[in-house]
Amino acid sequence: MLLSSFIHCSTPSRCFPIKTCTRCCQYSTGRSVRILDTPVLLKNALTFNRSGGHGGKQQYMRLKSSRKRCFSSECDEVGHQHEHGDVRVRFAPSPTGFLHLGGLRTALYNYIYAKKYGGSFILRMEDTDQSRLVPGAAESIEDMLEWAGIPPDESPRGGGQYGPYLQSQRLSLYSQAADSLVQTGKAYHCFCSQQRLELLKREALRSGQTPRYDNRCRHLRPDQLEEKLDQKVPHVIRFRLESGVEPFNDLVFGWNRHEVAQVEGDPVVLKADGFPTYHLANVVDDHLMKVSHVLRGSEWLISTSKHLLLYRALGWKPPVFGHLPLLLNRDGSKLSKRQGDIYIQSFQRSGALPEALLDITTHCGSGFNSNRVGRKMEELITEFNPSKITTHSALLDLDKLPEFNKIHLQQRIDDAVQRDWLVRDLQVRIQEVYGTQVQDQDVLQPDYITRVLHLRKGHISSVSDLVSSEYSYLWVRPSFSDQQMTALSSETQHIATLVIRLMEGLKGGEELTVDQLSVELKTLAKKTSNTKYRDVMKIIRLALSGLQQGPSVAEMMVSLGPSEITHRFNRVLQQH
Repeated sequence: MLLSSFIHCSTPSRCFPIKTCTRCCQYSTGRSVRILDTPVLLKNALTFNRSGGHGGKQQYMRLKSSRKRCFSSECDEVGHQHEHGDVRVRFAPSPTGFLHLGGLRTALYNYIYAKKYGGSFILRMEDTDQSRLVPGAAESIEDMLEWAGIPPDESPRGGGQYGPYLQSQRLSLYSQAADSLVQTGKAYHCFCSQQRLELLKREALRSGQTPRYDNRCRHLRPDQLEEKLDQKVPHVIRFRLESGVEPFNDLVFGWNRHEVAQVEGDPVVLKADGFPTYHLANVVDDHLMKVSHVLRGSEWLISTSKHLLLYRALGWKPPVFGHLPLLLNRDGSKLSKRQGDIYIQSFQRSGALPEALLDITTHCGSGFNSNRVGRKMEELITEFNPSKITTHSALLDLDKLPEFNKIHLQQRIDDAVQRDWLVRDLQVRIQEVYGTQVQDQDVLQPDYITRVLHLRKGHISSVSDLVSSEYSYLWVRPSFSDQQMTALSSETQHIATLVIRLMEGLKGGEELTVDQLSVELKTLAKKTSNTKYRDVMKIIRLALSGLQQGPSVAEMMVSLGPSEITHRFNRVLQQH
């Protein structure tokens, strides 16, 4: 039923008669609404669903939206539903693989949205595709979300009021919904064999058409249906697609509508093994878990009209939908799960900081009032503005991650609590990389590691840098030959003695500083007979690190401390 109404707005010259359905007629509440002044051009399935095999000529639909409004909550201004009820968002990955950057980004936007509006962030595992489950993936996904600093409020591990949060434990709910659809004539039993479906597909491809189910079992007579059910013929339940899809106002892409019945056959909603397909499961779960906003990847935009038909058939109010633009490589290619380095565990192992990952994935996208490097979670939440999310794909330049990591590493080193975490992380890495090669256990002491972190702050991009060969001298005493020393100067023993005396004079006094040592080393070099200052520095560097380059000699000495420096130069004396 359509009602013709006259709406009064803040600008009388723009008041106009509209038509809206009774379900959406909420204008009397006085909430603000948006005018879409230009028609919206929408691609249908043949162009949106590139990965689904739809080909053929591009087709477009024009929604005459310049003077039409939808007053339902799902079409309201971004974020306004939280005035009428709790904001509840969900991240619903499939544990058929481990968490990767694309998934992390979707989870992040959901988490920020929830925290921005005082809502809840739900983790739900969509594990209905039992044949493709990866052992340990579900646990790992939750681990990685917690590591990244976006822990769910409700989850398989943490539980919650609307659990269980594993779809495989909710099968009776999907069965009930499917039965309800069958009872109301919105769905039907389909007995077509896999062989018949495969033949339909081959025939369609041979004739250049898009494969689709021909809805054959839709037309079974009651006696045919009863006979097959009595014979226990394996079957699925298919949803009866109808024309007349209502347009919906996506938070990101605006007005959309896709007449699924024109291009698709009736979809399976419950498989023969009793497991639901995604289309039914996500609708049932979002409804029963009271999800208010569905923020998911734009690849699902084309399926939303189908989901809205299911909501309507079940008599449920749909959530607000927002489809996030794709996260792509810098060259515009799709992030592939075959790229080993896009998995969050890989970043964790390499020493990437979670804040840096969150920062770079939001920096390359949209939805924030500013776009600067170095933002922490509280700043991301404060600066988040859903109306600023654009439809443009986000191009991720992972070559910039070390720079992001360096900035966030500096922030962690300057924070006492976060620094302690870095110290513990580095202790583990040192033992993993060097093990029994560590001759002096004092290098594992927090005070020593903290001193190293402060000295290298701004120079390293990750704590993992500090266990590379370039910094091995910090944890393992170096080796070098007598020939290497004598090649630099004939005064190596004299220089070693001078350094030991310098350290003895500094022991027990104030802590060494780079500036102080830089002055002392220039004075020391003047006490040699025929060795230039730069060669004195090369000898000291070789004795301390076994290397020919690295941080300044003064910094190396401050890092190691007087006792260790003395020990290493006594070795120089012993080699002669």
